[in-house]
Amino acid sequence: MYLKINNKIIPIKIANTLKEKLIGLSMQKNIKYGLIIPNCNHIHTFLMTESIDVLFLNQNNKVLYKYQNMLPGRTFKVNEDIKKTKVLELPQNSSQSLKIGDILIFESEHII
Repeated sequence: MYLKINNKIIPIKIANTLKEKLIGLSMQKNIKYGLIIPNCNHIHTFLMTESIDVLFLNQNNKVLYKYQNMLPGRTFKVNEDIKKTKVLELPQNSSQSLKIGDILIFESEHII
């Protein structure tokens, strides 16, 4: 799966297991992909080696909150229903053109 922002294609992975959700993008260097964390309303950037962009999305992939260039060692929580919210972690500065209210369209790599 991928997301296209300003004609730049960003590969997107999904954190399906508890371990993947807890680790997120921690300890990654030179991050080139995004990570969706389903059923999530609270993240941290402990053990991060660089800043990331963080978007909180609703079930329709509408941007509810945006935190651009979130530094390592931070936490961020939103007051939304955890079952109706997901987080999209992106490489730093990749969400500059996005704003609250935008609806993201994730594309599949496989065309049938």
